[in-house]
Amino acid sequence: MLAHISVKNFAVVKQIGIDVAHGLTVITGETGAGKSIAIDALSLCLGDRADAASVRKGAEKAEVVVHFDIKKVPLAKAWLEENELLQEDNPNECFIRRLVSNEGRSKAFINGVAVSLNQLKSLGQYLVSIHGQNAHYQLLKPDNQRKLVDNFAGHKPLLTDVSMAYDNLKQKQQLLKQLVSAQKQRTDRKNLLEYQVQELDEYSIGEEEFSQLELEHKRLSNSQTLLEQAQISFYQLYENEDFNALSAIQSSVDNLSELQEHDPTLGPIVEMLSEAAIQIEEASQEIRQYCDQLEIDPMKLQQVEQRYSEAMDLSRKHHVKPENLYNTHMQLAKEYAELLKDENNLSALSKDCEAQRQEYEAAARKLHESRTESAKGLASKIESHVKDMNMQHAKIFIDVDYDETATPSPNGKDDVLIKVTTNPGQPADALDKVVSGGELSRIGLAIQVITSSGNQVPTMIFDEVDTGISGPTASIVGRLLRKLGEVSQVVCVTHLPQVAAHGHNQLFVTKLTDGDTTETKMLRLTEHDRVNEIARLLAGDKLTDTAIANAKDLLKL
Repeated sequence: MLAHISVKNFAVVKQIGIDVAHGLTVITGETGAGKSIAIDALSLCLGDRADAASVRKGAEKAEVVVHFDIKKVPLAKAWLEENELLQEDNPNECFIRRLVSNEGRSKAFINGVAVSLNQLKSLGQYLVSIHGQNAHYQLLKPDNQRKLVDNFAGHKPLLTDVSMAYDNLKQKQQLLKQLVSAQKQRTDRKNLLEYQVQELDEYSIGEEEFSQLELEHKRLSNSQTLLEQAQISFYQLYENEDFNALSAIQSSVDNLSELQEHDPTLGPIVEMLSEAAIQIEEASQEIRQYCDQLEIDPMKLQQVEQRYSEAMDLSRKHHVKPENLYNTHMQLAKEYAELLKDENNLSALSKDCEAQRQEYEAAARKLHESRTESAKGLASKIESHVKDMNMQHAKIFIDVDYDETATPSPNGKDDVLIKVTTNPGQPADALDKVVSGGELSRIGLAIQVITSSGNQVPTMIFDEVDTGISGPTASIVGRLLRKLGEVSQVVCVTHLPQVAAHGHNQLFVTKLTDGDTTETKMLRLTEHDRVNEIARLLAGDKLTDTAIANAKDLLKL
């Protein structure tokens, strides 16, 4: 629970320190004295955003330090331990410190360690629950009415199931939308690819075929010239009876061999010429075989020319080099297969979307059933509390309507509406159409008490939630808050003497000024001081014997 709050140079506060006891602590004071400043400072330590305006004029920085006793707050201790912020030497205490400079920069610390605002908020949810002055007006919003039912029901797993089913459905629907929106372009492309791939399939060029085709085309196109030149070479090297290269070299070998006896240095030359004769003879035989195998086939040439020409045409059509036709064919075929796969995916994804939609509907239905059941219990409790607050004829209903046609949302498909009738014979209708401001305050307070008593947050703060309430009803509200304070720590800012009188403890806020500066002080009242303060609330600044007597009576009651 909240043990102590220290505030320095915050707004009009120069420096105050407040020990907060268990039970119901009421805060009273003159209008404009700054009764809500302590709550604003506490909110700062729970993650609210700060600005330079919150720093007292003339000061360099504002500082708020809050001390919590977390001995009986296991969720807070678990969070601190998980985030390695638990004090090992004193694990039952937690200190939160917030600094704000006059330039608007701020720093936050938990147990002396610098943290982010998100971490403050995350821890704060386990420590303090704050209900603001206009909290009851939030009841008029349908979303908040739905949240009230959900919080009362405590069916977080069902909410998680619906949220996850919604996320999955949304993801699949987005994919489906993308496929459908590109379907025309995909269809046009598929039709083009189908024609191109079929054409390339029919041609069916091999990976290295064009290089071979090019060589064969050159050879066949020049086969007559190749044959003629090969035959001439064979004739000159070997077959000419009058003179050929082989016989000339052989003759030289014979002549030089005879001379070798006279000059041995001719030996290497003879050897080289002998080898040359052998090579010429072998080359001549190779040429003869080449001539025998060389075909002059006009039909084959025509076939090769036709395939070569088709390859050139296809390469021009696809704007690629002819030697890259095979790779182009493979790429287009792959793209075509992917487009066919997309069409299959479109069909499969449509079925998946429908299946996911049904899964979402099933989860939303379960959530609806839980909400419907919980709404009855919540309505009954609200009705019981508001009847205790001088609304004897009030009847509360909470309608939970499942909208089949509603667009799926993370919160399900329920329309939640709190209805009330305050007079016999009056039909139940929405809050904003039936209740007055005071009645709305009482209903709002009843809901806050119900929802607060059911949670595990040890400290509840109510900032003038009794607005619009007076007389006997105020006394009932005071008793309700005191009863809540007997099991939890409750702090309530109030201007009603009937509520203030029910506090276990009372703090008084006063504003002092010297004409140049203003300072707010907060004092703990003694029993005697409480009588005078409640009398002031009853009669105004001028205390009378009657007001003091009434104040004593209120405190006795």
